Amino acid sequence: MAATSGSWRCAARTDTGKVRARNEDAFLALPELGLWIVADGMGGHQNGDLASRLIVERLAELPDFLDLDQQVDWLRSTLHSLNRHLALDLTVHADQPETIVGSTVVALLARGDQACCLWAGDSRCYMWRGGRLFQLSHDHSFMEELIRDQRMSPAEAARHPSARALTRAIGAHEKLDLDMIRFTVYPGDTLLLCSDGLYQSLLPDTIGAAMNLPSPSLALQRLFNQCLAGPARDNISAVVIRR
Repeated sequence: MAATSGSWRCAARTDTGKVRARNEDAFLALPELGLWIVADGMGGHQNGDLASRLIVERLAELPDFLDLDQQVDWLRSTLHSLNRHLALDLTVHADQPETIVGSTVVALLARGDQACCLWAGDSRCYMWRGGRLFQLSHDHSFMEELIRDQRMSPAEAARHPSARALTRAIGAHEKLDLDMIRFTVYPGDTLLLCSDGLYQSLLPDTIGAAMNLPSPSLALQRLFNQCLAGPARDNISAVVIRR
């Protein structure tokens, strides 16, 4: 889907990929509210897509009369409420006793030239500015902890058998810890929200080259074409936003 509202243009898409039987990703693109989200569910069977769908459906209720700070507070409060629901209510009724019903989330809020990104898990937010690609979020994963705390190189950390295990997610623990970054968005900036199924398949240079294309729709098409030309072992979701 592609949409335009005010100074924002965006395009969003999700795909099951070539291996998974179900798509447990979900996305939200509401440029009229200045809100975009990608969520990557976990839990097996129908639990993963239930978690990601609950997140985007609930966050789509964001009140439009609030200023950016108030919207951030509302988003935080809503995600904490969803975390309690997923962690305490749904997980205990999952198909298997050890199953966690949860989801990553990366959300972008924008008002005027100010934007705020909140996230939990390993879905990412990138920015393309001035011919350079910046990763604005950092993954909440065991691999990231190995790199930061054990001083491993990314290649060494990636070989660890638990490298892709998440350390934070909505529904993973009773207490939710969200990360947030606030920044100014300038005309021509392009932002990308995506699940790990996209960035695990592509080199950063490939992502940057796609985001440099003239429109969000073209960028999104290039990203998915590149992903689906490969193994595409995971679900793929992305939202491209340009001011």
